[in-house]
Amino acid sequence: MRGKRRQTGSVIPIVRRLLVAAVQAYSFAADVFEPYGSWLAESVTRSREEDVMTKYYEPEHFEGYARIRREGLDQWNDLHPDDRGGGYNNFSNREFLAAQMPQAAGLGLSVLEYGCGTGSAACFLAERGYRVHAVDLVPDAIAIARERVAQRGLRVRFDVQDICEWRESDEQYDFVVDAFCLNSIVIDEDRARVLNGVRRRLNSGGRYLLSTSVYRPDREYGEEHFDAGTGIVWVPTAGPGEAALLLDGTWYLPHRRHVTSTALRAELAGHGFRVLDLQEPFGANLVCELS
Repeated sequence: MRGKRRQTGSVIPIVRRLLVAAVQAYSFAADVFEPYGSWLAESVTRSREEDVMTKYYEPEHFEGYARIRREGLDQWNDLHPDDRGGGYNNFSNREFLAAQMPQAAGLGLSVLEYGCGTGSAACFLAERGYRVHAVDLVPDAIAIARERVAQRGLRVRFDVQDICEWRESDEQYDFVVDAFCLNSIVIDEDRARVLNGVRRRLNSGGRYLLSTSVYRPDREYGEEHFDAGTGIVWVPTAGPGEAALLLDGTWYLPHRRHVTSTALRAELAGHGFRVLDLQEPFGANLVCELS
């Protein structure tokens, strides 16, 4: 009795189509979820540790960038009605960076921007010819930044990174840029980790360009509590959390650090930086080098 012959001719095309579909699905998923990979890995590691609380700076920024992505906004300032309307290219310290970082096409100069948000400054610097590596805590921010840089046909390396927990790296840069990130790093130990990480990553002869909010005597804090001794701005919260403070029956979380220019100079000096220039338009723009 003759056995039945396998219908290999009809099966192979089906298998081939299934394999192609699987590869395409994997590629799509990799593109969509890639910004979340390193953050997820770090989150899983941290969740295994005992008694780990959400960092005080995480909820505001995770929620803020989720809203930016959901509503199709351009950048962090758009969350505040009085600051809206500038557009993606009109970021807070654009004039300062333009003055300190001229066109660099062909020079091979490298930049690390931390707290890059949706990537406005990173795109601006890439357009001026710099090799840009930009990092932010929030995967949504990095996802938006990658979309914007792709729309402009630019090349920027974006990574999810908590700068209070720098990953080990031997990379060094000609410039390190901060566009109003340090003022959200409140606790002394966290600020020390940030500044020590910057020092390790800055080339000898490089420049640390820091834009940050500072103390102003006319600033009003409303329901927030400002500690003039430390410059810490505390915001009311529903209950205890990491670094929380109980004051007159109300729990507060550290929110911002508004130190004086004199105190900021001393802090930078204590972490190995020399301030070459300090301008105070509405915050402070500082040009620093390694001391």
